[in-house]
Amino acid sequence: MISFNHPNVSEFKIQGFTDIPELKLPLFFLFLLFYLIIIFGNMVIFAAIFYESHLHTPMYLFLMNLSINDISLTSTVLPNMLQNLITRHKDISFAGCLVQMYIYTSLLCSEVLLLAAMAYDRYVAICQPLHYVLLMSLRHCAYFIVASWTIGFVTIAGYPILISKLPFCASYLINHVFCDLSPLIKLSCGPAFNVELLTYIEGTLVGFSCFLFILLSYICIISSILKLKSSEGRKKAFSTCASHLTCVTMYYGTIISLHMRPSSNYSPILDKYFSLINIILVPMLNPVIYSFKNQEVINALIKLKQIHI
Repeated sequence: MISFNHPNVSEFKIQGFTDIPELKLPLFFLFLLFYLIIIFGNMVIFAAIFYESHLHTPMYLFLMNLSINDISLTSTVLPNMLQNLITRHKDISFAGCLVQMYIYTSLLCSEVLLLAAMAYDRYVAICQPLHYVLLMSLRHCAYFIVASWTIGFVTIAGYPILISKLPFCASYLINHVFCDLSPLIKLSCGPAFNVELLTYIEGTLVGFSCFLFILLSYICIISSILKLKSSEGRKKAFSTCASHLTCVTMYYGTIISLHMRPSSNYSPILDKYFSLINIILVPMLNPVIYSFKNQEVINALIKLKQIHI
């Protein structure tokens, strides 16, 4: 059981992105603009898929859940970042810090699993098209979605428990833009072996295994595409996978840089920039990546616009 009444610390102070007063207001409006774009872009994609019945297929249902995940991920962190930029109040309670870290990390894990499910969907569609209806029925799609969210939030539950038991007896200043795992470990004045061990176990069981699954799926996919005789067919097959592959590359690039390395290599400045990529750039680009050159999504957006005019 987690004890939020930590004997060493009752709250942390988040340093934020910058201490330069002249930069705080411009950064506030810039991050606010990014936040609004993320919310609007992902909500539009969600609404277009929700209202267009012919888009109720596994690929688009996964995309709809990816939009929910991106909105949730950004909303877990960015409002607090915006508050820290315009107010002097940078404190966050010990319990609040653990909750933020838990939700953020769980959403990262859920997104990894959603991306793996989307890769499997593309694999079945291209490599086993005759079995697609059977293997990727709406019931199976629902299983994948429920499993992605459930596993993401259950497997990460050990982190707040272990963090709550660490001693914090020096500085309580988190040199980061929010309560993330690495800066919390860095602040502890006691051994964090159990937390780091759990990080590598979770990273291997979820992160690396999903990455390996996606990689093998795309090896099979590319092999099948290259066997197609029609150049038009190859082009169409590649276009259906390009969006997902781009998203996977961006996502895993930042995840590996942030979490899959020992705490001795922790760099506050680099972590801040990589975190911003993860909580701003990726959620902001996902709607563009998945809708750009996707005629079905574009048609759904046009139809949605016409409905509300």
